[in-house]
Amino acid sequence: MPDVSAATARINGVTMTYTDRGEGPVLLLLHGHAYDRSMWARQVEVFAGRGWRVLAPDLRGFGESEITEGIVYTEEFADDVAGLLDHLGIDRAVVVGFSMSGQIAMELLHRHPARVRALVVNDTVPEAEDTEGRRRRHVTADAILAGGMEAYGRSVLAKMVAEFTVESRPEVAAEVLAMLQNAPAKGAAAAMRGRAERRDFTELLRGARLPVLVVVGADDAFDGGAARRMAALAPGAELVVVDGAGHTPNIEQPAAFDDALDAFLRGLET
Repeated sequence: MPDVSAATARINGVTMTYTDRGEGPVLLLLHGHAYDRSMWARQVEVFAGRGWRVLAPDLRGFGESEITEGIVYTEEFADDVAGLLDHLGIDRAVVVGFSMSGQIAMELLHRHPARVRALVVNDTVPEAEDTEGRRRRHVTADAILAGGMEAYGRSVLAKMVAEFTVESRPEVAAEVLAMLQNAPAKGAAAAMRGRAERRDFTELLRGARLPVLVVVGADDAFDGGAARRMAALAPGAELVVVDGAGHTPNIEQPAAFDDALDAFLRGLET
């Protein structure tokens, strides 16, 4: 079924597609690498029904938004998000970032702090890449361009969701795999190269003076303790570990994820 709440806007020279549903304070949902805004389909419905205006864009290079080739830096993604808020006349939002977009959300806080009412970071890491990490991301980008997204999706699926999810809930694994394989290779490669050069966000989190929620799947293959490091860095941050989930808890365990986000949002209102 087509998304009747979808719209497009010309932002920083790129046409972006986004979902805009509900009324009330703004909840901004940012998707991860090689995903698109459909990863938040359940959360859009749930929180639009709970008094939030839910905004979920396709970042440049992903979903139905325009592709930028070469390299797209985290700073560019953050400026696109700020530009979309400007376009819609939105002063500030609760910003939810997942994986790659957790870093985009932190970059948004760095560059446009007045736009971020509260920060939710899911299954991401705060540190910059070291030399080997930068090399690995560029090698991955080269492989995406050479082998395409079908091969890339198969290669990372069991890290994007837990292996037990792949085995016991094949319909969930199939949903994630379809997103990965449908992503534009040039957009995915450009974002991968940009992530290689991202800044370190540890001092940003240490100085954060806004509500922060950190969410992580208990079996996230990429975490390596990052969630606990982020929660320890940000003053007063809350940490929620979602059992029965890997890297993508909002899809693997949506009810538990929604409960955690709902509790955090209710706390903002009180």
